[in-house]
Amino acid sequence: MVKVALLARLEAKPGKEKELADFLESAFPLALAEPDTISWYAIQLTPSTFGIFDTFPHEEGRKAHLEGKIAAALMANASKLLSQPPVIEHVNIIAAKQPIQAKQWH
Repeated sequence: MVKVALLARLEAKPGKEKELADFLESAFPLALAEPDTISWYAIQLTPSTFGIFDTFPHEEGRKAHLEGKIAAALMANASKLLSQPPVIEHVNIIAAKQPIQAKQWH
């Protein structure tokens, strides 16, 4: 059961929208490899605003994700892709319907 989550909001630099979308899509296999990442979503809110929403069973899983490969890759590419630092919010899950299996949509 998921208990905690992260919501990250990412604003692409002008002209870097596709590159940011491609970066997020490329992170999918890394999310699959994280045993405590129960669900992981890369989303696009506006033409230049993207996000990541992921859920975890406990605080240790969330902490491991924040110290993991996706976060490291995002921070390594932030100055190239983002117009401002990512806004990362720690979220508590009140209710959730669990996904049956992970799938890549593209």
